[in-house]
Amino acid sequence: MVILANVSALIEELIATVANVDKKSPRFKILKRRAEDTLRANAHVRTDQFAVANQLEGLQEKFQVLNRDELADALRARLTELNEHQDSHFPEILSLLLQLADRPAQLSKVDRIKSIKSEEHVESLSWPELDVSGTAYSEEDIWEPVDFGAGSSDDDFSSVSSDSYHTRALTQASIALEEDYVIPEVLFSSGEDEELVASIKSAQFWRDENGISTEQQGVSSHVLTELQFVRETIFMLQGLPTSLFWRLDEKVEVDRRYTLAHLSSETLSSFLRSFSSIGSKIDVLRRYNQVPRVIPYVQTFHRGIEDRLCEFDRFLSDMQSQYLSQSGTVAVSILQLYENVCRESKLLLLLAEIVSNLKHNASDSPVRCLDLLYDSVCMAQATGDDNEFKYLAQLFFSCFETYARPIRLWMERGELEENYQGSFFIRDSRSKDQDLRTLWHAWYTLDESAWFSSAPKFVQSVALKIFVAGKSMVFLRHLDMSEGEHARKSSLTFGDVFPEDPASIYMPFSALLDSAFGRIVDESHSFTSSLLRRELDQQCGLWISLQALEHIYLCKDMSVFGSIDSKVFDLIDRGRGAWDDRYLLTELAQSAFGTLPFIDPSRVIVRSSKDPQLKLNARSRSVTILRAISFDYILPWPVANIITKTALLSYQRLSTFLMQIRRAKYTIVKQRLQYSYATNQGPGNENNALAYALRHNMLWFLNTLYSHMTDFVISTTTNSLRKDLSACHDVDAMVTAHQSYMSSLEDQCLLSKNLVPLYEAIVTLLDLCISFSDLQSTRYNQVKDPTSTQKEYGHDKYQSDEDEEEDEEDELNGANPDGQLTLTHETQYVQRLKDTRDQFNGLIGFLSAGLKGVGRANAQVSWEILAERLEWRKERVANHV
Repeated sequence: MVILANVSALIEELIATVANVDKKSPRFKILKRRAEDTLRANAHVRTDQFAVANQLEGLQEKFQVLNRDELADALRARLTELNEHQDSHFPEILSLLLQLADRPAQLSKVDRIKSIKSEEHVESLSWPELDVSGTAYSEEDIWEPVDFGAGSSDDDFSSVSSDSYHTRALTQASIALEEDYVIPEVLFSSGEDEELVASIKSAQFWRDENGISTEQQGVSSHVLTELQFVRETIFMLQGLPTSLFWRLDEKVEVDRRYTLAHLSSETLSSFLRSFSSIGSKIDVLRRYNQVPRVIPYVQTFHRGIEDRLCEFDRFLSDMQSQYLSQSGTVAVSILQLYENVCRESKLLLLLAEIVSNLKHNASDSPVRCLDLLYDSVCMAQATGDDNEFKYLAQLFFSCFETYARPIRLWMERGELEENYQGSFFIRDSRSKDQDLRTLWHAWYTLDESAWFSSAPKFVQSVALKIFVAGKSMVFLRHLDMSEGEHARKSSLTFGDVFPEDPASIYMPFSALLDSAFGRIVDESHSFTSSLLRRELDQQCGLWISLQALEHIYLCKDMSVFGSIDSKVFDLIDRGRGAWDDRYLLTELAQSAFGTLPFIDPSRVIVRSSKDPQLKLNARSRSVTILRAISFDYILPWPVANIITKTALLSYQRLSTFLMQIRRAKYTIVKQRLQYSYATNQGPGNENNALAYALRHNMLWFLNTLYSHMTDFVISTTTNSLRKDLSACHDVDAMVTAHQSYMSSLEDQCLLSKNLVPLYEAIVTLLDLCISFSDLQSTRYNQVKDPTSTQKEYGHDKYQSDEDEEEDEEDELNGANPDGQLTLTHETQYVQRLKDTRDQFNGLIGFLSAGLKGVGRANAQVSWEILAERLEWRKERVANHV
């Protein structure tokens, strides 16, 4: 039955009024719980009204027997008045009042009872009024003594009893006591108890009349017996108040007014100070146990101290019973008591030292209790005391078993208890919109900054493995995988750390604990990690996803990517504004990659950037325009936890860089196929050799750069990645291996932040290749139709502003359109070829020197290899060009 709020408030008010107990005290909570349990147990049970009536009748008889007729009359009058106002709840109310009554015959007072209204005075009759002559009844023997035993029967007795019952129901006049009457003390004690009372009074040595006073060094003192000293000492050790020992400022002080006849004051004072020191430390434990604890493993430590205190109190009770036994077989000796107390309190003193180092409120550092207990166990083993070591070790494992409960729950089921959120080193960082792709990295975090306050020192070394094992279980649970057929042991006992092997006795406790606990964590970590790895490999398609990324972003198969390049580059060359249409490009990419069995074409998406800066670069036909598009492959959520979003951005940068190289090569090859023959037949054939050499060197540079990036850098690094992933033991290692793989690719492909100058030099070379191709295309149009294209070359959109001004000035001055203009165009063409050649050679030299410099600084082999390949034909290029 649920206790209503108003009933609970009435219970609290009733307890506070009757028991006079503070609501914040533990006793108040105990009384309230008992009252509520009583109400629940007696739910829907009505009070027996006849039993209540019998109790009230018995209470009236008790008042009369104890000569408290005034109470009986007052109770009877009020019951009579109560009968005039009948109600169904009166039996319950009267029963409650009877249960709350506390010795009413002794504690009730007439002055506290409201007086009853005096009834109308009834004049009493006298014998003379009944018989004026006085002759009535004179001849009868009514004044003779009555023989009550003669002629009695059960019927007569029952009739008398019945009459007496009805007679008691009537209002009777009470017999008033004399106000000045004093009950003599002789009524409270009998003659045979006088000796007992005298012995009790004589045992109260603190009375001045009982002590034997002596004077030492001008100070009066009382001489006590050794039994009295022993009893006082035992009382003090039990935490009771004594006269020989005082408790002041949480310390036990000795009253020096008492001495022992056969022992010197210095020796006695030394013994008593030793006892007081032990009592002070034991009082620390008793005060510590009076404070309720909230943290579970601190409660276990609290219970361990309580059990040890109970054993010590039991020992003191046994000692006291032996000293006070009638047989007297045990001699009273304060020295023997001291030896016994020192032996029995040794463990308590160790616990008192631990408690003294703890703060009164352990919430600031909840694991300090375990750390101090751990240090005490190690110290006890180092001192060689096996009893202390075994007891402290068992207490430590009891506390650690409670502390490790959330660790076991996390490793076995991947769950966190809400009650341990503030005292556990793993934090739940899940948001409302839980994205499974961020499960491994964002759902749970390891609070390394709180290790010292929420993790004991012997747990910190394996905290990372505990964290990974629990996350693996969370991962498997979302994959609808069970924990496995084999049960994993995650508890730790004293026998696990200290087996019966004799060799383990000589090993330090810290090493054995780290080994045993680390072995349990390693087994759980290995089990969950291997199970998760197997699922990622076989069910989640990790290797298939890596193969798909290699084809989509790293262009492993150009036969698939060629159709995409041709379409995109052709749209750019035609000047179509919709070349970056994401719908068109997505359909193109899905149809191209759909031919590969390990790629799901529905997961391939091409995105287009809305950055206006990239649109401005389209006027210069720079390769940077390709940054406007990016390929995106939607990975399954388990694989997305390993190949993160940051890694996909790196993949996209690599894909864009490779596409920029292919774009430059595409323009060179296209110009060669379309315009090579026509330029050989036009005027200025003597200048074609320079163009051929420059085009050849550009193609050589593009082929060298692209083959180095794909055949050497990407191929070798990807093979290393596969080996590293196969050797990984958990998901964290796989994530780290893939991140290292992407970082290495970006460095070797010159895409990292510290290699920006070299990357910009390559982009400038690629733009130079496109510019050269456009220059060749313009000359082809002039050779093909010089009349119709006389302004096209002079107003080429890729020509500088100075050339446009010169051409406009020539036209205004009436230059010859057939001969003089053609000669001017040819001269400009040759000059632009030479400028392109010089710029190309300068950039190649800068790139080679820069690669050598960073290669020597960072010991990157691929940079030095690329620099050597670029320098291999440096002299030959210079000679030909």
